[in-house]
Amino acid sequence: MFNIRVYGILLGENRQVLVSDEFIRGNYYTKFPGGGLEFGEGTRDCLKREFKEEMDLEVRIGDHIYTTDYFQMSAFNPEHQIISIYYFAEALEPIRAPLRSKAFDFDERELAVYKERGETETFRFVDWEAFGEESVTLPIDKVVAGLLKKGF
Repeated sequence: MFNIRVYGILLGENRQVLVSDEFIRGNYYTKFPGGGLEFGEGTRDCLKREFKEEMDLEVRIGDHIYTTDYFQMSAFNPEHQIISIYYFAEALEPIRAPLRSKAFDFDERELAVYKERGETETFRFVDWEAFGEESVTLPIDKVVAGLLKKGF
């Protein structure tokens, strides 16, 4: 079974990189914003939907950055192979979602979401100088973080 994921690299002022800090199934993950492709959806439309759902943010999807080109088993289901697709994303409006200055700094609303759904997330920018493979948790995200650092 394939699980197709689509992620956006959104750069802020001074080339800061937007990341999502998430608490899912009892574990902490820092990753790029995005999520799962739904049936009948294109990859760019998926990413636009994910930014709208997660951050209430309209974005323009830019250039393709990377698609997984090796086998990666899902961290959540060993019967699923993950295929991740990454694009640049550009905010078309000011970001209204709360942005944190430190990792996993969940507020009361986000903790209430966790109690309801068993998962929650928050967002922050990582300064370009501090950004790298160690800034994200998932193996595919680490590949993309490395590509980004080499490309800029």
